[in-house]
Amino acid sequence: MTSSPALGDIKARQQKTWASGDYGAVAALIHPVSEALVQAADLSAGSRVIDVATGTGNAAIAAARCLCAVTGVDYVPALLERARARAAAEHLPVTFEVGDAEALPGRDGEWDAALSVFGVMFAPDQERAAAELTRVIRPGGTIALANWAPDGFIGELFRTVGRRVPPPPGVRAPSEWGSGPRLRELFGEQVTDLRVNRREFVFRFASPEDFADFFRANYGPTLKAFEVLDDEQGRLLYADLVDLATRHNVATDGTARIPSGYVEVLATRA
Repeated sequence: MTSSPALGDIKARQQKTWASGDYGAVAALIHPVSEALVQAADLSAGSRVIDVATGTGNAAIAAARCLCAVTGVDYVPALLERARARAAAEHLPVTFEVGDAEALPGRDGEWDAALSVFGVMFAPDQERAAAELTRVIRPGGTIALANWAPDGFIGELFRTVGRRVPPPPGVRAPSEWGSGPRLRELFGEQVTDLRVNRREFVFRFASPEDFADFFRANYGPTLKAFEVLDDEQGRLLYADLVDLATRHNVATDGTARIPSGYVEVLATRA
């Protein structure tokens, strides 16, 4: 899809999706991924860092703890309010701005590093988002991303929901950002030393049903899917989610421990 108006409509729906539910509750679970990514990026104190699609500020806050000068950008104002409150509670001087991953604030080469944790991967225009990431980073600067893998648990979650509520036609799957070959297509010669490392995050719930309840109530994409389905289709989607969690559950104590593969992406701006 190349039509700007169509992509604009999709983005507007995405904004409403991520503002629904309580993404902060989901972000609280996956915060360790941001800490691990910032450590892998090996940022220096004083580095100018932009966290793209910051959400409630996980990666921005992790970078600020390393004494970096951090700006977090997101297109959902309600999430930024949560991020500001979190940073203020820790007395961390993080700047948060409303902004779009496909049109980032800042001059060419303004930042030393760009981070994004399960964020930029949802931009509908993948090529433009990748171009913006490289544009705002200085030569020799760092790009560090965490993206859900297509063959991991969350990648399968997207496909499970998509079978009941198909995604917009012509838009590439967000989980393609978890593919090494696709990342090489997106960044091309704009980066060097592109490393795509497989990692795993483990979701922990009281049961597979507890997972389904939590994601139905808090995670915007699943919440919105349930909203558009009738009662029967909603029951079927709920059963799908319980089955998905059950199949991926590795716990043996009656609870749910669900490993979800993602990729840690590190690259140097050419």
